[in-house]
Amino acid sequence: MRTSLARRVLAPLRASMSTTTTAPASSSSGQLSWPEFLSIRRARRRWELATTIPSTILCGVGGGAYFFSLEGDSSVPLFGIDPLYVYAAAGIGSTGLGYLIGPSIGGWAWRMSHRARLALIDARERELHKRILKYRVPPELTPANNPRLPDFYGEKIGSLHDYRRWLRDQARYKRKAEWSEGEGA
Repeated sequence: MRTSLARRVLAPLRASMSTTTTAPASSSSGQLSWPEFLSIRRARRRWELATTIPSTILCGVGGGAYFFSLEGDSSVPLFGIDPLYVYAAAGIGSTGLGYLIGPSIGGWAWRMSHRARLALIDARERELHKRILKYRVPPELTPANNPRLPDFYGEKIGSLHDYRRWLRDQARYKRKAEWSEGEGA
């Protein structure tokens, strides 16, 4: 039973891998192989991470320079608090804003640099998302005292090996949750 499940789940991936053997052939035929897509996906996440660091630093330095240059009168509170504390919180907030904006900037820059293959990449992304929705553990199987699901959104999938490991982890968690449900009843 276990091997038939693995064959059924991995058969579409193997079929798509066998139809395209080289990267140039996959580009000319309008298909994107799974290993190629997963490496592109990993590169996109690296771009997002690479832009997060400078945007955090720039927004922190810029916000700090602006807010700490403002004159604050201690006798006139802002929001009922000493202005120095409000300006410090605003400087820290601008650093947090830079941290949140960084991945969006990186994703936008990555999409602009990969416009030629964007339709293929988006199609594979939708297909991967459908697979993740189909095979992941349902959230209702999560006990209240241990709400940790194994990579619920498939964010750690970066290769076919990672995808297979993700499938095994999901199946193992699902079996464990269903087994413990049957035991408690």
